[in-house]
Amino acid sequence: MLIFEHSQPGRSNASQQFHGGSASAIPAQLRRQSKPLLPEVSELDAVRHYTRLSQRNFCIDTHFYPLGSCTMKYNPRVSNALAMLPGFLDRHPLAPDSTGQGLLACLHQLQEMLADVTGMAEVSLTPMAGAQGEFAGIAMIRAYHRARGDTARTTIIVPDAAHGTNPATATMCGYTVVEIPTDSNGDVDLAALQAVCGPHVAGLMLTNPSTLGVFERRIGEIAEIVHKAGGLLYYDGANLNAILGRVKPADMGFDVIHLNLHKTFSTPHGGGGPGAGPLAVRSDLERFLPVPRVVEEGGAYRFREDYPDSIGRLLAFHGHFGILVRAYSYIRSLGPEGLARVSRLAVLNANYLKERLKGTLHLAFDRPCMHECVFSDRDQHAAGIATLDMAKRLMDYGYHPPTIYFPLVVPGAIMIEPTETETKEDLDRFVEALQAIVREAQENPELLRGAPHRAKVKRLDETAAARNPCLTG
Repeated sequence: MLIFEHSQPGRSNASQQFHGGSASAIPAQLRRQSKPLLPEVSELDAVRHYTRLSQRNFCIDTHFYPLGSCTMKYNPRVSNALAMLPGFLDRHPLAPDSTGQGLLACLHQLQEMLADVTGMAEVSLTPMAGAQGEFAGIAMIRAYHRARGDTARTTIIVPDAAHGTNPATATMCGYTVVEIPTDSNGDVDLAALQAVCGPHVAGLMLTNPSTLGVFERRIGEIAEIVHKAGGLLYYDGANLNAILGRVKPADMGFDVIHLNLHKTFSTPHGGGGPGAGPLAVRSDLERFLPVPRVVEEGGAYRFREDYPDSIGRLLAFHGHFGILVRAYSYIRSLGPEGLARVSRLAVLNANYLKERLKGTLHLAFDRPCMHECVFSDRDQHAAGIATLDMAKRLMDYGYHPPTIYFPLVVPGAIMIEPTETETKEDLDRFVEALQAIVREAQENPELLRGAPHRAKVKRLDETAAARNPCLTG
């Protein structure tokens, strides 16, 4: 129910009333001529309204959230508490560096820790999201080639199983995208890569493990082919959670990497809120990093911008500091051994799900997986049931659906990523729910076609919603 429907003339919430101040300082032409149209409700009405809304949502605090390739894991409360310390929370971005040495020390140490985790030489924390970090990384590759006078490189290679942002980013940076296929084992097709590499190639965008949930076993050969052609390797850091503390992108031959702090280092994820997508690069690309960067000089820290070859600023100030503090505290809390344990448990959980479900759903690639495993709806076609039907039915069992219909190279894909934060008992209950749904698909397919039945909002006409979006309701 809309909160306006609770509105009654004269009803108010005293604790939320504005007190003090005067409109006299506001020029007359900028003042309201009439009162804003706001609901008149009590505090209890407002609290109940927003509490009911919150109960309609799936969230990581209440449900298992197995979104493949998104690493939706629990955000530790200690990290949130530290980010809310007054010295961090109340600092103004225009305050002088001299009054924020503790804050700048945290940022500088985070740069060093992320450089160590990735094996790269230098880090910039400024990108405000993974997408912006990705854009900045390809912009740096473009700046690198231009600085060498190599303007003929107009192509970025992207595997067909890549994240959808990869070709979009390359296009936004002015490159032509060339897609290469995946072979039958889920690896990049090396012959196809070799065929498209040449003096026109600026780089290859790749993540390892890939979006198919498997490790690119011939990554060394991939790097050699691209580097021999004069291109650079860009690492999409979305899947770093699978290799954290065990192998470094730099050791695989990558030159530029963006990190999704919300995915790997457990900061808030999604919902249109703040993010962070730091960039890490090898030493000869350092001069192109976006500014500002935090440096230490004579025992003091400051923001530095005087890098003449930098691709410049990405935003007005210097990123979402609260998100960076959460990642900093997460890394410091776990330490090197804890970070390595994160990836071991994430991979163990994914392989456990793979083995328990491969007799229930069709497994796309029957080989050890990394942080996620990919199934499909192939075995449900005979009953007229599709991936979407099973995903909707999962909601009735109290689970957020996994990623569906991605990666595109697996028809009817069901991509499941349990992360390291789920217990064996949680995973077993999830498996049992999927097994029950597959039985229902055989015995009562109409039940799935009408799902969800217990959710606040029932089955939507998604085609009509896409064609006729309501942008104001």
